[in-house]
Parts: sequence; structure tokens; C-alpha cells
Amino acid sequence: MKASFVLSLLLLTTALAQDWPQWRGPNRDGAAANFTAPKAWPDQLKSKWKITVGVGHASPVVAGQRVFLHSRVAENEIAQAFDLDTGKQLWQDNYPVAYTMNGAAQGHGKGPKSTPVIADGRLFTLGITGVLTGYDATSGKRLWRKEGKALFGAESPTFGTAASPIVDRGLVIVALGTDDKGGIVAFDAATGTEKWRWSGDGPGYATPIVVELVGKRQIVTQSSHKIIGLWADNGGLLWEIPFETEYVQNIVTPLQHKDLLIFSGLNKGVFAVRLGYANNQWTTTEMWRNKEASLYMSSPVLANGVLYGLSHRNKGQFFALNADTGKTVWMSDPRQGENALLAQANGFVWALTTDAELVVINANAKLPNVAKKYKGADSATWAHPALVGNRVLVKDVNSLTAWGLE
Repeated sequence: MKASFVLSLLLLTTALAQDWPQWRGPNRDGAAANFTAPKAWPDQLKSKWKITVGVGHASPVVAGQRVFLHSRVAENEIAQAFDLDTGKQLWQDNYPVAYTMNGAAQGHGKGPKSTPVIADGRLFTLGITGVLTGYDATSGKRLWRKEGKALFGAESPTFGTAASPIVDRGLVIVALGTDDKGGIVAFDAATGTEKWRWSGDGPGYATPIVVELVGKRQIVTQSSHKIIGLWADNGGLLWEIPFETEYVQNIVTPLQHKDLLIFSGLNKGVFAVRLGYANNQWTTTEMWRNKEASLYMSSPVLANGVLYGLSHRNKGQFFALNADTGKTVWMSDPRQGENALLAQANGFVWALTTDAELVVINANAKLPNVAKKYKGADSATWAHPALVGNRVLVKDVNSLTAWGLE
């Protein structure tokens, strides 16, 4: 049995055991199934290793003993694999990508912004200009490549491609194109062959999720001007909700809670929708809306039936809402920062702010409270942290650090 096949099998087995294989973890909801919380929170996190990896907002993903990252060095996008224990580079691939930033996004750099996904021994990256590449995760060999510009005649949204790819039942599903000309496309993961396409709107910056609701497996996301549900089998539109935010910035990843879908956007509050189907028609009924909190770039998580997030209001304010009713449970002090990336494990919510502060919120308490704060990096952090075992992987401006809870 070849060593490469054995390693690919190990990667697949561990990914199925739920490491951190994609945007927001195993289920795209920020929940870490295999993270071990300490019995007592240490005063400081212990750095296991720190390496220079290049710039960009793409988050690290983990399968088996490997960490994968998509970043930028000079005018090249670079895909890399590292050893989880040591940070040693195992392989890399780079290719030139010319990109001119929108003036309003100068502070965010040239990307990439989309987080890779690993499934069935393959890694898929999506660049700032909509270049989708499939790799053999073991060797780093390129398997195939597609470009949004070739498919839609349009390169990327105003602020660059940011929606992360997902893999569902052997299909790589991505949002490609620009604000008003693009859509959602599904490719065969093994060959890159296009399987279906929805072209009803340009892409937003939100990553799609996959849900089973009302008897249909659905791809749910925010596109450029809508919230949509597509049939996962063929990309057919099931339902849509008109949804526009200022400066065309639909960013927040949807979240499922029981039979509800939770959405938010800049100055839109937080709201929950229940789907229905009768007389050959889909319905989208708003069940609750909370106007005290509103999400801009930060996507929420669930812990113990409570929704946690960072509202863009009051200069950044953490909140907790009853996910069944939308009622406010808790609000933190204001001025917490411009953005925060949230994860949840064992009833503790981790929030990595833009100024590299790791805030640990105790969701097990009768009233949520901040249990601990740590320094997560020496520079700004826009990439989502990855929670694996007893480690937290943090990508800052140019480095990746593995922190230990010991």
C-alpha cells in the first residue's frame, strides 16, 4: 500500500472525526467538537510554534496532523501545508495574482480572504480574484483550476472574493463573479467538471452553509442582493428574500438553530426565519427580530441554545440572545473592537478581535461573562481562529501561531 494513499486515508479519517477542515470548523457553525477546555484557565497561553506565512485573511484549516493555509507573498498567492506539532512546512504551491484593491478596502490588503476547505484528501483554495484550485492534500500537486472571470466574464466583487468554498457530497460549491454578474457554481471535487450553476445574483461575502429543512437539502447563503436557498442536488432556486446592506456588503454566514435560519447584516438587526412549503410554494416567515444587536463582518455562534455575536453598534459590543425568541440575554461593555471571529467549545465562546485579543466568554454561567482574555498575536487579526485538541491556531498579519492551553 503506497504511503501517499495511507496519508490521504488518514487525512480523510481525521477530517471525518472533526478537526477544523473548513471555514468556521466541522459544521461551518463555529463549534469545535474535539476541543479540550482546561480545568483551570492559565494566566497566559503557551506558544508551541510561530512561523511566517504571508498576508491575507484566510483562516488555517486542519486535517490529521496537517495545517493548511492560503496566503499571499508579494504578488503571489501561496497554498501551504505544515506539520501540526512543529509548524514545519511540508509543501507549498504559488502562482502570480495581480489585484488592485478598492480604495475603501486598502486597510484589508490584497487577500486572499477565503478560507480553504479540505475533504477526501483534497484541498481547495479560492483566491481574491476568484481562482479556485484543487490540490492533492498529501503532495500539494495541483489537480485542477477554475476561474470566475472565465465563467462569468467578471473577476470578483467590489472588495474581492471572500466567500469560502464548501464541499458537499463530492461537490465543491463556490460563489463566483462580481456584485451584479455571477452566482453559485458546483464542481466535481475530483475532476473540476461543472455540475450545476445558479446565476440569479452576484456573490456576497458570506460563506454558504448546507442544511436539511422541509425535506430538502439546501445551500443557504447571502448573495449580493438577496438571501437564498438553493436545492443542493441541482442548484435550483427554492426561495429568496430581498436583502441589501449599505455599500453592497452582505457578509454574515447564516446559522441554523433547530428549524430556524438566523441572519444579520449591517444595520439590519438579527432575525430568524422559518421555512415552509405548501401548495407548491415556499414561504419564509420571520419568527423574531432583535434590533438591539446587528452584525457587520462577524458571524455568530450558538452555545446552550443562546446566540453569541459581536454587534457593530456601540463601537463593538458582544451580545447573547435567546435563539428561540431573539430576546436579549446579555450585553458586554461597549468598545470591544471593529470585528471579532467567534468559535464555541464546551460552553465557552472564543472571540478573536481585530486587535489580537482572545476573549473567552463563559456561556455555562447563569449570566454569560468574560472568563479570560489573552494576547493572541502581535499584529491585527482578521482570520478565524482554529480550535483543535488543546490548541488555538491564530493567523495575524504575516504569521501563524499555535497556542497551547497548558
